[in-house]
Formats: sequence, C-alpha cells, structure tokens
Amino acid sequence: MSRVIAVLGLGAMGLPMAARLAERWEVRGFDVAGARRELAAAEGVSPSATVREAVAGATHVIVAVRDGVQLESVLFGDEGAGDSLERGSVVVITSTVGATAVMDMSDRLGALGVGTIDAPVSGGAVRARAGDLLITVGGDPAVLRDSDDVLNAMASTLVVIGGVGEGQNMKAVNQLLCGIHTAAAAEALALANAMGLDLDLCVEVLNKGAAASFMLQDRGPRMVQQLRGEVPELRSRVDVIAKDMGIVGEITRRYQLPTAVAMAAENLYRMAKKAGLDAEDDSAVASYLAG
Repeated sequence: MSRVIAVLGLGAMGLPMAARLAERWEVRGFDVAGARRELAAAEGVSPSATVREAVAGATHVIVAVRDGVQLESVLFGDEGAGDSLERGSVVVITSTVGATAVMDMSDRLGALGVGTIDAPVSGGAVRARAGDLLITVGGDPAVLRDSDDVLNAMASTLVVIGGVGEGQNMKAVNQLLCGIHTAAAAEALALANAMGLDLDLCVEVLNKGAAASFMLQDRGPRMVQQLRGEVPELRSRVDVIAKDMGIVGEITRRYQLPTAVAMAAENLYRMAKKAGLDAEDDSAVASYLAG
C-alpha cells in the first residue's frame, strides 16, 4: 500500500524508526538539530527543514519526541504541524507522555479530521532499527486496521490494549519495571566495583542466572564503561527515564497505590538530574552511585 510517512523527532528512537520505515516507503524526517537530519538522510530518509514541510501530504505522522511539552509544540505550537496535517491522515504518538496528554491530542487532532494512534514503544535503538520493538497500542479499531502495516513494520510484538490512552497506561506499567531494573543494576554494579570485582565478568555471570534482566543486559556494559571513566554511546538519557518514572509516580499517587521501590528509583533519577546528568546516558547512574 502506498504511504508517505513523516517522522517528527530524529533522536535515539525516532531516527532508527524512520530508517526502518524508509526501507518500504517514502519517509520525510524533521528534527530541530541539523546533524540529526543529516544522519537521517544517510539512512534513506528525506530531511525536511520544517515540521510543516515534513507533514504536508503525509498519510502517517510518527511523533517521537521526549515529553509532553515537545509533543504540544510539534503538533500545535507556532511552527507545529497544525492545519498542515492532511485530513484523513493518522498521527502515531510513539513517545511516553502519559494517557492524559495523548487523549487531549486525540481530541484536538480529531477536530482536524486526523486520527490518533497511541503507540508508545519499548526496546531501544538497536531493536528500533531492526523493527523489533514492543508497541502497546490504543486507538479506534478502524484507524488501527488502516495503519496495521506501518505499525507492524516497526514492531515484532504489537499488542492492542484498548482505546487512546490505554497504550500509555500499559507503557507506564512497563516503565515502572524498567526504571526499577535499571536502578537495581546500577546498585549491583556499583557494589561490584566497590569490592574490586571484574565488572565485565559480573555482567556476564549475572545475565546467565536468576538476576538477569533486559535492562542489565542492555545497560550493564555501558554502566561498566561509566565506572571505568569511559563515555559510552548515548542511547537513553537520564532525563527521559526520570520523566517516565515521574509519569509512573503520578499514576500511582492517583490510585493511592504504595510503590516504595518505584519511588526510590524515581528519586535516584531525580538526584542524578540534580547532579547535572540530564543529557547523559542513563547508565551513568551506576557511576553516580559509586561516587
């Protein structure tokens, strides 16, 4: 089926998703950073100088921004997509921004004749490039049917949870575990470092036993680099995981649910942010704990 896809936000997740989609369809990409647009061009994505240029005539608009503020800006800000969106097109929100923000966007996009798919992604940049993401989806069944090929091109596991907002709610549950697992891995490797253990061996051994987790497998090697004073590849920023855990905290307080472990993990990320680590890879929390 013929598609023209715009990807707004070419960061750690947006760029590999755009490159993946460009293997099948015409893809235009926008990012405020010119360097990211250049990287996208090298991956077969047509770079656009503005949001409106990217979305003009697009059948699908993939939004991959950091938070709710950026989501508002890219869709309805002074230089946002707004009326440039094609009537009958679909906006796919892949960012973790919370159910309230996505439902608000859905209402406003609906007034323009544009559909919304709530599709927060999980899995990291490498899996995004391979089309191997977990995507928890919320949306109108008819809109989802018409966008099934686009969503499946990005995901190996695509789970429809319910309506708009339900995808975000499921992602919040996912992020509660991811945030805790990352914090736990950081504490474990900081302890191993304090005892002078071989850190590479620790990661290898832990990932073969009951302590294994995806976050340890993914973050562990970068935590080891940080503990050695090296600078790893930036894949997931501290301020992003802090934002996600903030969303988790808001939801658990709304339901008056005691989540002491999640609160402790959120507090760790807040402290890391206060220490000036916002833009660092979130594996930096291990070296932060090590002092």
